[in-house]
Amino acid sequence: MAGDSDQTVQNRKPFLIGVGGGTASGKSSVCTKIVQLLGQNEIDHHKRQVVIVSQDSFYRVLTPEQKGKAMKGQFNFDHPDAFDNELIFNTLRDIVEGKIVEIPVYDFVTHSRKSETVTVYPADVVLFEGILAFYVQDIRDMFQMKLFVDTDADTRLSRRVLRDISERQRDLEQVLTQYITFVKPAFEEFCLPQFQILQRSVTISRSFIPFLKTFNYRNTFTNIRPKSMQMSSFQEEQKTWLP
Repeated sequence: MAGDSDQTVQNRKPFLIGVGGGTASGKSSVCTKIVQLLGQNEIDHHKRQVVIVSQDSFYRVLTPEQKGKAMKGQFNFDHPDAFDNELIFNTLRDIVEGKIVEIPVYDFVTHSRKSETVTVYPADVVLFEGILAFYVQDIRDMFQMKLFVDTDADTRLSRRVLRDISERQRDLEQVLTQYITFVKPAFEEFCLPQFQILQRSVTISRSFIPFLKTFNYRNTFTNIRPKSMQMSSFQEEQKTWLP
């Protein structure tokens, strides 16, 4: 659902940031906090200079058989094949080229893609967040900065239980079964290994918020190039500032 070539606005090419991490780790909270700290949360979406795009918007359209499994909690939404990676790549490519794009809207209650879309206008900074934001190399290579939200597994599970029950109308047994069967194994197989091959990464920690406050968005996201961090750095840091 990428925009047409004639929708390029003033050749505005953004700084593209990838935000990864496990389920319910706080990726969306981090992105929202960045937008707030940079004073963009109360600005009209047509004029925002920092915008968020979620990988969750790009789940594939399910077949009737797959949707039947999904309604029973038996479909693996944490596997790379669950996402329309070609659409993600094409959309991000058009965003980088400064085009207006249409982002799909996914309904997690009915497990289906809605007919309406969300329009994203060219911005200076675009945050793309998702559990497998860095899994596909062609997509990973597009990011000029990569952030990993490392949160304790028990915290992530408790957040997911609360979210899926209150927002997605799941029952507790289904949420826990899905977590044990699909979510946890997929995190260990597909999510964690991504960060061992990142060339430039920063870990979300207490020091990250003061870091953002120190710079305005133009300097922060155009001049800062974090040094490489080893996997141990991700695991050792404590991330207690997240809600």
